Amino acid sequence: MKSFLRAFLKKTVGRGPVTMSFFIVIIGCFIFMRGVPFMDIVELKTIDLRFDMRGEKTPGSDVVLAAIDEKSLKQEGRWVWPRTKIAELITKLSEKGARVIAFDVGFFEPENSQAITTIKDIQKKSIAYNLNNDDFDRYLKQLKAGSDNDRILARAIKAAESEVILGFFFQINPEDAGHISQPELTRHTRNILGARYDMVRYTSDAAKAAILTDAAAPQSNISIISDAAAYAGFFNKLTDPDGVVRRLPMVIRFEDGLYAPLALKAVGAYLGAPISITLAAEYGVEQLRVGDKTIPANDRGEILINYRGPAHTFPHIPVTDILNGAVDDTAIRGKIVLIGATAIGIHDECVTPTAKVFPGPEVHLNAMDSILAGDFLYHPAWAHLFDLIIIFIGGLLLAVVLSRTRALAGGIFMALLFGGYIALCHYFFSQMGWILNMVYPLSVFITVYVAVTSYKYLSEEGQKKFIREAFSKYLAPQVVSQLIESPQKLILGGERREITAFFSDVQGFTSISEKLSPEDLVELLNEFLTEVTDIILKHEGAVDKFEGDAVIAFFGAPNDLENHARAACLSCVEIQARMKELREKWRAEGKPELNVRIGLHSGPAVVGNMGSRNRMDYTMMGDTVNTAARLEGVNKIYGTYTLIGDPTYQTAAEGIVARELDAVKVVGKAEPVPIYEIIGRPGEISDDMTTAMAHYAAGLREYRGQNWDAAIEWFSKTLDLMPEDGPSRTMIERCRIYKEDPPEEGWDGAFSMTTK
Repeated sequence: MKSFLRAFLKKTVGRGPVTMSFFIVIIGCFIFMRGVPFMDIVELKTIDLRFDMRGEKTPGSDVVLAAIDEKSLKQEGRWVWPRTKIAELITKLSEKGARVIAFDVGFFEPENSQAITTIKDIQKKSIAYNLNNDDFDRYLKQLKAGSDNDRILARAIKAAESEVILGFFFQINPEDAGHISQPELTRHTRNILGARYDMVRYTSDAAKAAILTDAAAPQSNISIISDAAAYAGFFNKLTDPDGVVRRLPMVIRFEDGLYAPLALKAVGAYLGAPISITLAAEYGVEQLRVGDKTIPANDRGEILINYRGPAHTFPHIPVTDILNGAVDDTAIRGKIVLIGATAIGIHDECVTPTAKVFPGPEVHLNAMDSILAGDFLYHPAWAHLFDLIIIFIGGLLLAVVLSRTRALAGGIFMALLFGGYIALCHYFFSQMGWILNMVYPLSVFITVYVAVTSYKYLSEEGQKKFIREAFSKYLAPQVVSQLIESPQKLILGGERREITAFFSDVQGFTSISEKLSPEDLVELLNEFLTEVTDIILKHEGAVDKFEGDAVIAFFGAPNDLENHARAACLSCVEIQARMKELREKWRAEGKPELNVRIGLHSGPAVVGNMGSRNRMDYTMMGDTVNTAARLEGVNKIYGTYTLIGDPTYQTAAEGIVARELDAVKVVGKAEPVPIYEIIGRPGEISDDMTTAMAHYAAGLREYRGQNWDAAIEWFSKTLDLMPEDGPSRTMIERCRIYKEDPPEEGWDGAFSMTTK
């Protein structure tokens, strides 16, 4: 029976759900490390959700967009505009004090000019007809130069006091670059030299092979325009599997060169600071800096774009307003001005976490502003380990709590854990810029919750029936109910618990029993035991056994009591009060009057089912138990009826009134045990009793100081108020003995018991 009970409860209550959850957690950790495409996409969606929860952030004032918008197209004509207009725009922006002008548009082909074509035809015919005229030739050359819009744009770039950053893009897919010849590739490579990192450091030769985004070929601006600008930067974006732009590459490798994006180059020019990158074989990108600012890119050199808000979060200045002088200089002076297209017909749009239709140029504005502000979103170096720890500890903690609580409490804990982790991730995201994984931990939490809840639901009814049958005979109904609700509290076969042990015995029961017939004795004893047992069970104690007139019980197991010592003491107060009522009843009935002596002691003990295979008791063992039994006997020495040990008093002191009687060395213990007598509940003690307790305490101090006469005087004052006070009589007699025969030198004030 015992072994079956232990196996059943440990398996169904303890080991089953937790072991099952352990395997769920381990599998969750493994899946997290390997990754699942679907869950990874869902995780990306949680980042979008975090943007929504955070709301908009006010951007800095250092970047603006010169927008090629619908208004500008209406005023200036359809796109693509002549490059003379772009040259004029550069001149206007430079005059208005723009510090940096960056292009999110490219000049990838020469501009076809009918005037230049006509002049070339005239020059060819002049040569063919041998029409040599130096003045006419000079005129044609001047006319040709004045009609070359590419050259005009190049001159405007060179003449600008602002730093001009040209944008270009990389062909990442080799198939898309298959049409580019080697001479063209050489020309493109020369044209993008302005996009290279100023400083590149490899920690080892192996670092040169670090995993980065590699390009098949650049698509650069035409040479005449590229040569005019000292800076360039690619405007490639990265699209996640769900089609959303969340990342921007901070480095793309082409052949042996490392190239920077338009946003980073613009910030570097704005700050007048070099951009540098360090690569390590083990990590890829180890460090990325612009001046003294560190950019937390991942090992592939990518950053998560910290979007400030939806479209038009940054100022949009129509290009036509700039060309026509309709813009105040303060809107441009000292800023980075990005020239880009926002008109719907030009199709420079993308999907971002903050909008389904988002102007492409604003992606770069967000990146620039983030770098300038040092306000980044990133996965900290410890994030992966942290996520694993959360999955492991959170999953197991949830399993343990669910296996030990009822459905409602378990559901509340699950909601708190689930919501708390979401709140933690949101806090880290919005306040620290840290991105922690949400999907994998929360998925493990949900799986553990469903598994454990289902398991408990299927096994709960069997557990309730088993526990009710096994323990209802010797535990209080409310204790059995607690075990049914939380069966994991019960560990069979012995468990170390903090308890309060209870021992009681009837004073002079042997002589009483000799005066009664067996039938009357049983009737009286049953009435007494019923009253005592009901009070113990009322205070959620467990009755261990009856040994004749003796009652053995304990508080604090198998159920949890917030203060088992106080519960035990209050049960003693109630028992003694009930015994007083019963003695009046028994006196009226002509029956013997019973007085019960009680001993309590609190501390560690082993509780559990103990005995043989065929017969067992749920009982207690240990020094705490032995001390309580000894204290019950100590009542005879002092003429008291309820004695408690010091640990019990210290724990229950706020709920009871008690007085320290003495310190005794009980049989089997070398250390003195301070003993207290329970007087009653606070607020129920008379003034005479309070005064008498103070007198007794004064007498005890004098007694321990071996001031025997002073002690006798105080104890006598106690007797004046309480003539029947047994402890005072005992202490007076002991003082008189010690006056004649003083204790040995070094006496510790304790009285040594010679009997149990």
